[in-house]
Amino acid sequence: MANTLSLLKTGLSGLILLGLSAAFLPVSAKDGSSTSLSSLGDPRKGQRVFNRCKACHNLSAAPRTRLGPNLDNLFGKKAGTASNYKYSRALREVEFIWTEEKLDQWLLKPGAFLPGNKMSFAGIRKEQDRKDLIAYLRQSTIKKDE
Repeated sequence: MANTLSLLKTGLSGLILLGLSAAFLPVSAKDGSSTSLSSLGDPRKGQRVFNRCKACHNLSAAPRTRLGPNLDNLFGKKAGTASNYKYSRALREVEFIWTEEKLDQWLLKPGAFLPGNKMSFAGIRKEQDRKDLIAYLRQSTIKKDE
């Protein structure tokens, strides 16, 4: 137990000193390419979960938005930057891109994740529902020309 605690205290540099490859460490891709959550979800079930979202969001790059922004090419996109949508100040001022991990936190409880945003949605409590939705969004919001 003491060795484990000292290893935790040393952090990444300690792991490298021990000769452990960084390839075995958890990856948190900051470019939106990580599929750590969508790989655990079922896109077919996620499509059903998306029924809660489609009144306000669409998955295309349509010139007109619904109540919320379009979700086309969501992963890897800087939050609050779609040109055809008027975001809350809170979302315009954040400095992150949409990754599966960020989206999972947002979907759990949008108001708690980013106070001051204007999305009036309570969130999705069930972890598996969020994974399924993220899997569906991952499949449905990619560029069609790729």
